[in-house]
Formats: sequence, structure tokens, C-alpha cells
Amino acid sequence: MSLRRAVPALPAVLVVVVVLVLGAGCGGGSSSDGSDPADALATAQQKLEDTSGVSLSLVTDDLPDGVQGLSSASGTVTDAPAYDGTLGVVTNVGSFSVPVKAVGGTVYARIPLTLGWSSVDPADYGAPDPSELISSDKGVPSVLHATTEPKSGREIRGGSDNKEVLHTYTGTVPASAVSPIIPGATGDFSATYAVTSDGELRQVELTGVFYAGRPANTYTLVLTDYGTSKDITAP
Repeated sequence: MSLRRAVPALPAVLVVVVVLVLGAGCGGGSSSDGSDPADALATAQQKLEDTSGVSLSLVTDDLPDGVQGLSSASGTVTDAPAYDGTLGVVTNVGSFSVPVKAVGGTVYARIPLTLGWSSVDPADYGAPDPSELISSDKGVPSVLHATTEPKSGREIRGGSDNKEVLHTYTGTVPASAVSPIIPGATGDFSATYAVTSDGELRQVELTGVFYAGRPANTYTLVLTDYGTSKDITAP
């Protein structure tokens, strides 16, 4: 007769409890570098609010058919607030990329087939005042602040020549935070953020209904050259 005793099987309920506890310990909400997603986004928000200026590029490749809206932006935005660059817009008479300056709450554009600069209301073209893109209440920082249920994602390559390792975070943003950037925004938006190892927000992807009654599309914003300083004056 063998002296070895059989080990009794664990009750099924206990097995489930053990699995749940181990799963909670392994999954969590922290990123691979140990940071909490909410803390990481708060740091990125603060760095953007604190910078003197950045270079930015904004683009969509899937603007819905038949809308009059913003297709791209590229330039420098400072904390004055001010902007010097271009805006690409789609209108009912065609697509245009026009030089734009925004200073002191007024947006100026060199409109095709006209002489010199003209003051414009960017909302007429489904576009924001670009000087407000890094402002705390109307720009990307407010989008970060309004993000709910942030989760950690994978690491990607990005930045100049893809030399930076960026950590991604996802979340949901309400239209109230997005509409200052794209005035027609409605509903909730899915957001993906890419953040550098030192906490700078490098890239934002927002997907949702930017133009009421139209299909959802995606805008991608890239921010570089933190600390940029530029004296931008009205034309």
C-alpha cells in the first residue's frame, strides 16, 4: 500500500477566485514604464500648457464627402497666443491651402484670387482659431483633461526619423472638448495619444463625428519642437 496521499483538487469556486486575483495583479491600469495612464496624460497636459510654443501638423485623410471643413494645418503656435502657418480647407468651390496668421483673437488669411491679407472667421470653414490649439481651455490640453477611462497601450516609434520610443494611451473624449478645435463635433470621440519618455505629447488621433450628420473621420495631430519661441505679428 502506497504511503503517498493524493492532493485534493481545489474547489471550482476557489480556482476562479485565484485566477481573478492573479489577473488583477498582472493587468492593472499602469503602463509598461510603471506610470498611471491618468497621471501620464496629466503630465502631458501640463507640459503643453507650460511650453512657449510648438510646431504642429494636423491632417485628415478621410474628410467626409460634401463637407466644408478643415483638411490640414501646419505651422507654429505660441503661448501669446499666436499662429503662423497654413490651413488647408475644403469648400464647395474646391480645396485650398492658404497662408494664415492668428494674433490677438483675429485670424488673417491670404485668400486665393484676392490681394493681401483678409480677416476671416475660421468657423465658416469648419476650422478653429489656430492660435488656440495649445491653450488650456480651447486647445489640446483641454482635450487631454476631458479624457475619460484612459488606458495604457503599446509602444511605437515616432518623432523625427522615428528615433523616439513613444508610449500610447487611449480614452474617450466628449464633443464639448473637441468642438473648440472642430466646431461641428458631436458625440463622443475615441482618442489615442503618443507620449515621449519625458512626458511630452507627440501625437494625437481623434476619431468621431466632426461634422454633424456625416460619417466619422480621423484627425491626426503631431506636436514637435517644444519650447519654440517666435514673434508673430498681425500682417
